Amino acid sequence: MISLWSMKKKEDAAAKKKPKTSAAQIRVQKDLTELDLPSTMKTYFPDPQNLLSFTLTITPDEGMYKDGAYNFSFEINNNYPHEPPKVKCTQVIYHPNLDLDGNVCLNILREDWKPVLNLNAVMTGLQYLFLEPNADDPLNKEAAEEMRRDRDQFLRNVRVTMRGGSLKGKRYDNVLASAQ
Repeated sequence: MISLWSMKKKEDAAAKKKPKTSAAQIRVQKDLTELDLPSTMKTYFPDPQNLLSFTLTITPDEGMYKDGAYNFSFEINNNYPHEPPKVKCTQVIYHPNLDLDGNVCLNILREDWKPVLNLNAVMTGLQYLFLEPNADDPLNKEAAEEMRRDRDQFLRNVRVTMRGGSLKGKRYDNVLASAQ
């Protein structure tokens, strides 16, 4: 009887040492197992034990941002899915929906977030920003204005900045997939 009691104490102590899995971690794990990413998107987990922090790389195969590789950091807090993940572009790129600090203007990451949305929806939304930039809801107002006013000049600016060029005194990161 005493040995049973001491075994139970040891089990309880071991259970206390093991970190509890949060509801956010369970939901993220579910979202990740249900991911249906195209070949143009890849996830990377620097710490495989931490599913709440990872990187997504998008390499569009069409559109004006084709041939680039764009990295986004995902930070998910313990209130997920009641709060959206924090997503930032880790490179400086010329895009109407991304500011120079990497902030992303995507409606489902702000006012249109709902707990029924998942990581797949966010990743698909990010990819769509490279296929169809939205000049009507910009973070980079200069890029959006250029896109509305002179689309050909906007396309030239995108190409110059993708190669790591400068535009109006600001240097952009080389995001060409061949440079990665």
